[in-house]
Amino acid sequence: MSDKVWLSQYPEEIPRSLTYDNSPVQHFLVRAYEKNPNKIAIHFLGRELTYKELYESSLKFANYLQMIGVEKGDRVAIMLPNCPQSVIAYYGALFAGGIVVQTNPLYTERELQYQMMDSGAKVLLTMDILYPRVMKVIKETKIENVIITAIKDYLPFPKNLVYPFIQKRQYGFSVKVEHKGISHLFNEIMRIAVARPIELEIDINEDLALIQYTGGTTGLPKGVMLTHKNLIANTKMCDRWLFKCKEGEEAILGMLPFFHVYGMTTVLLLSVVKSNKMVLIPKFDVEQALKLIDRQKPTLFPGAPTMYIGILNHPDVGKYDLSSIKACISGSAPLPVEVQERFEEITGGKLVEGYGLTETSPVTHANFIWGKRVKGSIGVPWPDTDAVIIKSSNGEILPSGEIGEIAIKGPQVMKGYWNRPEDTSASFINGWFLTGDLGYMDSEGYFYVVDRKKDMIIASGFNIYPREVEEVLYEIEAIQECVVIGVPDPYRGETVKAYIVFKEGKTMTEEELNKYCRKNLASYKVPRLYEFRTELPKTAVGKILRRTLLEEEKAKLSQLEA
Repeated sequence: MSDKVWLSQYPEEIPRSLTYDNSPVQHFLVRAYEKNPNKIAIHFLGRELTYKELYESSLKFANYLQMIGVEKGDRVAIMLPNCPQSVIAYYGALFAGGIVVQTNPLYTERELQYQMMDSGAKVLLTMDILYPRVMKVIKETKIENVIITAIKDYLPFPKNLVYPFIQKRQYGFSVKVEHKGISHLFNEIMRIAVARPIELEIDINEDLALIQYTGGTTGLPKGVMLTHKNLIANTKMCDRWLFKCKEGEEAILGMLPFFHVYGMTTVLLLSVVKSNKMVLIPKFDVEQALKLIDRQKPTLFPGAPTMYIGILNHPDVGKYDLSSIKACISGSAPLPVEVQERFEEITGGKLVEGYGLTETSPVTHANFIWGKRVKGSIGVPWPDTDAVIIKSSNGEILPSGEIGEIAIKGPQVMKGYWNRPEDTSASFINGWFLTGDLGYMDSEGYFYVVDRKKDMIIASGFNIYPREVEEVLYEIEAIQECVVIGVPDPYRGETVKAYIVFKEGKTMTEEELNKYCRKNLASYKVPRLYEFRTELPKTAVGKILRRTLLEEEKAKLSQLEA
């Protein structure tokens, strides 16, 4: 066990350790309803719901789930963008004793079938426009009931009347579903179900609240088992980190999708813990985000680097008032220092980098929002969280300054992988969860991510960390986004390739890029190959997909060899 040297860095307002009662996750909503029933819980494209409405709607959904056969421990899948229905269903499923399975609405039929079969989901809630996709695979799953909703269901008048025409123009078709058989209409549920409290015995340390699937960067996605205690602990840690934020007075911009654990914890859970307002947007759109910030005045903006980059580079960013933003914690990918500094300059708020994984609910580290920050660092471990740098081959804990694998202990660390005991066992060593990230800790307890263990490039025997090269490239004013990977090289084994997206109206030659990199990097780290693109492949949360680029390179190599 480490000596937690970072605790001496904590501002006095942040406790070193927290206390937890035995109430399950859904009691966050019970307390918000009891304390602040008339506070606005959700703002969605002009429509607002109070905590009273959210609580009663969630109870209706819970009672209906029990009526159609959902029992404690059954999996309830939610395949929705950020909208009121996704919040109602999340808490409703927990009230009913179910385990939530968050599902990406962008999944293909194959991906959807795999996740539903692997999780054993009994009920699936989805959008009307996705209903045909669901019905094509339902026979290959264990789904017994499908609940259908539509964006228009929670739009204000007259948007709710106009939206179906917009939807038909956008998708080329519309879907009509009846409330019968295994198909159930969300609107009808809200009309006929009763808002009756449900009493269940929940062991927060053992009972699962969520099965959250990893991105599947290696092999098939794994279901991460997160208990009620995991989610409660991480949400309360987040609350304490944001110690200047006041109950019932903040508004959180909900652009991170709830089917990503980071969006779920920092918006869906944190908002309710503090009786604050969620300002929801179904998908990230830079112009819509700027308008929402200008009009709704959110004070907290959890996001991903691509979101902040998109806002900074919008040609009309100066026309909008972004000064309401107090604090942002960036996650899901490394935050370039240049982006942090420019965003803070434009908004006047604080933007810090955090760190975590799906397996840790997700946050383990962050820089202090109001306290000492270290550029290039992911900060220090959160309350009740311990972290070390470990030699993963034998579990030896390394001293400060040495690079090894970041390992974590804490109440937010997962119970394990769903139905995968061997994978679970392989992810721990001596009780430490192995993150798969290489990094080091300095003498003051601040941690630094060097790179993913699997992303490290070995060229002519030298270890090269893509993140270091990317940080140098991001210093170049003409570059909007970049990513670095290692590609096969007959002489060096691997060589460095950079994919570049330039800002609108900007460009540079390979020679100019090479000249800058050689001034700032050792020669063996300098990219030997460049590829200029208009966009980079990303996940729904904006994380650049290195694996997609690697697969493209492998395909090119195979074609040449053929």
